Amino acid sequence: MFFTYLEDHIFMLLFDHTQVVAVKQLDKNGYQGNREFLVEILMLVLLKHPNLVELVGYCIEEDQRILVYEYMANGSLEDHLIDLPPDKIPLDWNTRIKIAVGAAKGLEYMHEIANPQVIYRDFKTSNILLDQDFNPKLSDFGLAKVSPSGDNSHVFTSVIGTYGYCAPEYIQIGQLSTKSDVYSFGVVFLELITGRRAVDNSRPPRERNLVSWAKPLLNHRKKFVLLADPLLDGDYPIKGLHHALTVAAMCLQEEPSLRPLMSYVVRSLECLITYSEPAERKNMKHYQMVDESNCII
Repeated sequence: MFFTYLEDHIFMLLFDHTQVVAVKQLDKNGYQGNREFLVEILMLVLLKHPNLVELVGYCIEEDQRILVYEYMANGSLEDHLIDLPPDKIPLDWNTRIKIAVGAAKGLEYMHEIANPQVIYRDFKTSNILLDQDFNPKLSDFGLAKVSPSGDNSHVFTSVIGTYGYCAPEYIQIGQLSTKSDVYSFGVVFLELITGRRAVDNSRPPRERNLVSWAKPLLNHRKKFVLLADPLLDGDYPIKGLHHALTVAAMCLQEEPSLRPLMSYVVRSLECLITYSEPAERKNMKHYQMVDESNCII
């Protein structure tokens, strides 16, 4: 048996040189309490999907709370998007879209297919884990809630979540629904496109909140190129960028009822994965879409 620490309270364990797992030991004095621990176990037992992390096992003994997950070799999306060291290659455009589509499929399953249907409530880059092929899987379900039936929503007196990702109706009046997750997806998708944090206090005041900075630019298609991550170095399809930002803008609408279902988001983004090679990579790096008719908005 071999183990190595990945970060505080999380380490990698190798059994008999055959199975690698990630072990998360909850801090007895930390934020995630006993209720969140039990909710996470329940959700991962009930929910099974290729884009949700798999729970291998758990331990509840005296004051020990341990979760054992499948090991995700490439860590979290946050590790590959923000504050990259000089020797780390940035994610290319197709990999970013691949991650967005997979994460969207995870939410689609939770919202529309699972029984009971579930509100994730903590969709963010640090909770999107990546395997060796950069396939994404959602993790950390301690804040998840079973979705009410129909168009109903939960109402909470206190807001639990991560600042910068929470939908405005949840922050303002405590209203929580699957459309709150759709908003959070829009924030993460903007992070994927721009390479910026949801909240970055190191930036000038008007640029610290990603959504507040991006929304004026999203109203002008000619300014869409200003939203592309400089680390992409122009190596993206201009029509694909426009299409992706249009989907992000739909998810970020203030009125929850105007945001799309995640199944619609999945169908809208799947067509962005396939491209032909750039015609003139030397002078113009923009890809061309193979079949725009497959894309829906």
